[in-house]
Amino acid sequence: MSNANSIPIESSDDVAARAVNKRYEGLVAVRTKAVKGKGAWYWAHLEPILIRNPETNAPNAVKLKCTLCDVAFSASNPSRTASEHLKRGACPNFSLMLKPVSELPPLASPSSQKNNRKRTSQSFTAACPINMIDSSRLPLVLSGGQDDLGPLALLENSVKKLKSPKAAPCPSLSKTQANKAFENLADWFYESCGTMSFLSLEHPKFKAFLNQVGLPPVSTRELLSARLDSKFEEARMETEARITDAAFFQVASDGWKNKNCATENQRLVRFTVNLPNGTTVFQRAVYCDGASVPPEYAEEVLWETARGICGSNARRCVGIVSDKYKAKALQNLEHQNQWMVNLSCQLHAFFSLIKDLCIQLPLFKTVSDNCMKIANLINSSPQIRNSLNKFRLQGLDLKGFIRVPPPKHCISKSLGPFIDMLDDLSSCSRILHLIVSDDSYKVVSVDDTFKEVADVIQDVGFWNDVDAVHSLVKMIMGMAEEIESERPLVGQCLPLWEELRAKVKNWCSKYNIAEGPVEKIIERRFKKNYHPAWSAAYVLDPLYLIKDESGKYLPPFKYLTHEQEKDVDKLLTRLVSREEAHIALMELMKWRSEGLDPLYAQAVQVKQRDPVTGKMKIANPQSSRLVWETCLKDFKSLSEVAVRLLFLHATSCGIKYDWSFTRWFCRQGHSRLGLETAQKLVFVAAHAKLVRREYSSGEENDVQPFGTMNGEDDMLNEILFDTSSV
Repeated sequence: MSNANSIPIESSDDVAARAVNKRYEGLVAVRTKAVKGKGAWYWAHLEPILIRNPETNAPNAVKLKCTLCDVAFSASNPSRTASEHLKRGACPNFSLMLKPVSELPPLASPSSQKNNRKRTSQSFTAACPINMIDSSRLPLVLSGGQDDLGPLALLENSVKKLKSPKAAPCPSLSKTQANKAFENLADWFYESCGTMSFLSLEHPKFKAFLNQVGLPPVSTRELLSARLDSKFEEARMETEARITDAAFFQVASDGWKNKNCATENQRLVRFTVNLPNGTTVFQRAVYCDGASVPPEYAEEVLWETARGICGSNARRCVGIVSDKYKAKALQNLEHQNQWMVNLSCQLHAFFSLIKDLCIQLPLFKTVSDNCMKIANLINSSPQIRNSLNKFRLQGLDLKGFIRVPPPKHCISKSLGPFIDMLDDLSSCSRILHLIVSDDSYKVVSVDDTFKEVADVIQDVGFWNDVDAVHSLVKMIMGMAEEIESERPLVGQCLPLWEELRAKVKNWCSKYNIAEGPVEKIIERRFKKNYHPAWSAAYVLDPLYLIKDESGKYLPPFKYLTHEQEKDVDKLLTRLVSREEAHIALMELMKWRSEGLDPLYAQAVQVKQRDPVTGKMKIANPQSSRLVWETCLKDFKSLSEVAVRLLFLHATSCGIKYDWSFTRWFCRQGHSRLGLETAQKLVFVAAHAKLVRREYSSGEENDVQPFGTMNGEDDMLNEILFDTSSV
């Protein structure tokens, strides 16, 4: 009974919400009266607003919002708010309303001013305090009423600004902030590596930008003198510290075949150092002048670079990987230094294979000749182009002109345009078939060329050959792109070529192409690039161990040919001393029969999905080498060879530079001071890119947003241009 008669007790939140709501209703009532002329002047510009709790929707607070500038204030003391915000000029729009309009012509006739004097005075007085009203405003009548006063004040202010314009104030930065901003700007300029012209620093717009953000003008002299010297010294010391910390390393040399310079007689050769822990550091760039660099000079530069890094201990340089000179310079250095393993770049090997196919496979020449006939006829015949335009107007994506390779050029030297031509023709093959089947084409095809081209277009076998050539080149290019991005190690070379053979075999089966001629071309290119270290690293790498029936994880000797097994023995005996040769061979036999502990083998072969590409990759690439340095140390001689082999890179491709920078660097070759500055600039930029593991150039990144030609075409042309490559 007592519970039924008890009075419900309100919570503290309910009491507070009720008080807030009451306060809001009171202020709204006061403002309503004031606007009608029965209250304080400031209520014309202050509006009560109720703030609610976003979760409970209960009233939370009351604020006063200035209707002129939309700023909110506490509602505890409206008079004080009006005094501080409106009277003292804190509100920019209210201060504009107080400007005189005496300079403007009268906006109302004297009679209307007289008849409406009382109403205008009352309404305007309600909006402004008596002591702040300009007498010249009292008789003014505007068609929009008092709401026109604000826009009128803005108009007066615009007139005043036009009479005496002032420059916009620049932001003020502290000295620390300015120094930090300038340091970031300098770093960006260095890492752009010549793509930003030095003259751009003097551009008036760039100077205006610096002034607008509060930075002092940039001095080219400062950027290329003391500040550059400091950045170069910092990067050089960090690089030397990493190299010193490593027990051994591999030198990578790329650019001997580079055609990106101002003329074909100039090239920029880059040297990087691959360390056992998987990192790469920049060493230097060398400017070479001449139509072709003699192998003897290349050998001299390569050995000079390696010795300069090694110091007194030349054995620290395990080997060299280069994009050229395998047959001479690299082999000579191996013969002179039996501990070295010098490799040719696999990326260039795959592109050279495409060149071989273009030259040696008759299918390529047949397809190229027929495609050129069709493309030239389309480009030179207005009737056919008009027919194509009709289909384009219907929404089909067709080219206006067919892209063709340069005249009198072998397709092996201009493969990019050749692929473009195949792309263009493949995209309009069905349309071309309709065009040549139409009666209008038969009218203009009085020439034998028209009839010949029509026969080719209507031949199903021709389009099958086009598709075959196109898909083969794209397949090899796709593998080359993967090689460039993944940067495989020497142990991956044999599986890589085996994967290529399998894909080509499937290609032959799909397009009914004879396997024999294609296999011979691949085998010749394989032998030109093969190194015994491929086989040795393949059987020594725990990544490729195979589980047998007994549960052992054994090296894959069964996948080697008899000659490759001999290569493993020969290489092993060459890389160790004479006294250790028989010990190393015995350890190799033990490794072949016993393999690795299953637990460690499984740990090495653990894979995880790459978050960027979505492909499964080895979780810890360094584990293959680390296993030999820890749990396989009982193989004393064999482990020393294994750890020096397994980290070797199979590609020389490192950092890419924009063509503009490469040409700029080559132009500095005739000036000692200019070349020294360029060397420092390229070192700083390369060091920053390698720290970020960024190997692409700015030009390649620019291609993606604009959807232009594939960057692979430019690289193909660059590599395939040099027919002297091995």
